[in-house]
Amino acid sequence: MAIIVDKIQKRKDIALGCKEIVLESGIRNLTISKLAVAAGIGKGTIYEYFENKEDIVFEIVNIMMQKYNEQKEKKLLRTSSTKEKVEIFLSFFYKEENSELIAIYKEFVSISLSNPNQSMIEFQAKCSQSYFTWFSDIIQHGIEKGELLPESQALAKGLFSIGEGMFIMNTTSNNSALLKKDINQFIDTIFKLIEVKR
Repeated sequence: MAIIVDKIQKRKDIALGCKEIVLESGIRNLTISKLAVAAGIGKGTIYEYFENKEDIVFEIVNIMMQKYNEQKEKKLLRTSSTKEKVEIFLSFFYKEENSELIAIYKEFVSISLSNPNQSMIEFQAKCSQSYFTWFSDIIQHGIEKGELLPESQALAKGLFSIGEGMFIMNTTSNNSALLKKDINQFIDTIFKLIEVKR
């Protein structure tokens, strides 16, 4: 009797088997052979599931972001203040507990900027739209609760984009304490302008 392989799960398993070596070495310093050894499979098997080594990073990011999103959703549900929700949303970029995801995300951003393929472009566009919708809903809920001025919604896209922009600017210095300070100072300043005065 033939063994039926769940190809989607196998792809995830291989990617996760490569995660540690990607974190240690960075994708640019790795070969498919090294990745295959790390995952405990043959080089040919890698090519059955992935186009190239960048595709492996793409899959790792996808898996880790799904898990992170579930955790973030739980935190957001336990938080009532819109400002705190925005802080939670943007804390992704500097929280120590996200260090592995941040490191893999940096690899993904590097690949996306230097050598994008259609799948990555579509993934990035889909993620960006999904996260912006999620963020925009937080702002809208704050307006409906009477915490924020109605004009706040017009600032949502800029506020959302600033976090990622600060993160990308900070990638060369790797100073998460400074990034945290800058993002939170920005949030504090914006909220002084958009919160309903009581």
